Amino acid sequence: MEHRKDMTILPDLASSRGRVGPVRERKPVYLDMLPPCNQACPAGENIQEWLRLVKAGKAKEAWLQLVQDNPFPAIHGRVCYHPCETSCNRGDLDSSVSIRSVERYLGDLAIAEGWEYPEPARRSGRRVMVVGSGPSGLSAAYHLTRLGHEVEIFDAGDKPGGMMRYGIPEYRLPRDVLDAEIARLVKLGVVIHQNRPVKDLLAEQKAGRFDAVFVAVGAHISKRVDIPSQDASKMVDAVSFLRDVASGERPIIGRRVAVYGGGNTAMDAARVARRLGAEESVVVYRRTMEQMPAHEEERVDAEREGVKMNWLRTIKEMGDEDLTVEIMELDENGQARGTGRFEKLEADTVILALGQRADTAFLHGIPGMAFHDDVVDVDPDTLMTAVPGIFAGGDAVPSDRTVTIGTGHGKRAARRIDAWLNMEVHTPTPKHPLVKLDQMNIWYFGGHERRKQAEADVEQRVSDFQEIVGSLSAEEARFEAQRCLSCGNCFECDGCYGACPEDAVIKLGPGNRYRFDYERCTGCATCYEQCPVHAIEMIPEGM
Repeated sequence: MEHRKDMTILPDLASSRGRVGPVRERKPVYLDMLPPCNQACPAGENIQEWLRLVKAGKAKEAWLQLVQDNPFPAIHGRVCYHPCETSCNRGDLDSSVSIRSVERYLGDLAIAEGWEYPEPARRSGRRVMVVGSGPSGLSAAYHLTRLGHEVEIFDAGDKPGGMMRYGIPEYRLPRDVLDAEIARLVKLGVVIHQNRPVKDLLAEQKAGRFDAVFVAVGAHISKRVDIPSQDASKMVDAVSFLRDVASGERPIIGRRVAVYGGGNTAMDAARVARRLGAEESVVVYRRTMEQMPAHEEERVDAEREGVKMNWLRTIKEMGDEDLTVEIMELDENGQARGTGRFEKLEADTVILALGQRADTAFLHGIPGMAFHDDVVDVDPDTLMTAVPGIFAGGDAVPSDRTVTIGTGHGKRAARRIDAWLNMEVHTPTPKHPLVKLDQMNIWYFGGHERRKQAEADVEQRVSDFQEIVGSLSAEEARFEAQRCLSCGNCFECDGCYGACPEDAVIKLGPGNRYRFDYERCTGCATCYEQCPVHAIEMIPEGM
């Protein structure tokens, strides 16, 4: 099969010109394009491929494909903010494929069936130290182990998981799911040392005879702001609040709670407050809803659960039973500024959710290590710091702080560490061209309503910490996978094979696609015009 990845196509070659002349001026080629879901995934999953396997009824093969890139599908199927779905071409046709729910289905099925990761093909004899057991550290440990290296994780917490355990509430991520996926990693051979904060990295590295280090500490330190208060005990930071609740404590917060901040942590704190009995849970944010950094689905869920939003307000002082807030306005540049007008807001407790800092102080004594505020400067491609052999990722480096981005950093760091240990230069595989919906023939695809996950009703969900979103059934997951358009990649629909007037398309059997017989092909472009997914392109003769 003639197969192209990257080429320059002349515009008129991609349209039919009726009957062709005696000399063929163009010819069709099969090609693979990059689907937008794959491009958007921070963990680098081959989403289209594992959806294809689910569609074919091969659930375990789909899971094995998925965990080549992301070891924790049951976790990500719950907490990932699914940029893949935002980018899905089907969203411009009817509604995007519910990729996250199918990923969760595979992750839950793997736990139920006891599926294990494939054993490493080799043992390198190299040892790598990972600092932090959050998503980035766990991901790096997984990929390094599969590459044949011995990995030990050093973590300051009582249990592994980092902010997945101590920052994400149980109603979004049940702890038995988190524990099951981490247990599978331990069974693969990763050693995790709990209650082992690292204070002298170089000494620990030397004592453990580690050939390389990956620093993946989380952003566990809340940013502070000075707010005059008559009773400082009524003000708590969101990270400590969420950590205490995740550890089983039930702090007394009173009937009225104000959460100061506009990020995802603020939404979690406000929703947890409702579950602890707060009759009023109000988010106070100094900008507008459109400027709020929290993901929209987090805000929407919070509001559904009775959390109120107080936009364009900033807290100036806390009294015995209320807050003094200043009313803000936006200037000509869209920045919030004070108006000098104030109002009172009743509150028994204020939870400060103004952002977090990474705990990187233990690295400051290492000669040559460079920083930008609380994060470590790294090479954006290799994730190596200025100190050879010490890499960093996740919350410890400049990036958006999500579970999936951290997981992607861990995979990338593992591959770069492996190359560094082998004294090689890692060369990424060139990506295929991106395919958009307007390049495809959508007449082929009928409309199919997206399958939705069941959710607990509002009254039930705010009464406890039980998971609020359910799983898809096997039938629903397969149906949802079948909604995938296979953008840019042949799925053997036989359209080109049946449409060619010259019988120039040769079928190669299931899984092997087709090839063109150019002795017969006249360049009429019938195959191109028929292909539903843009897996055929017309190129000039001689290319």
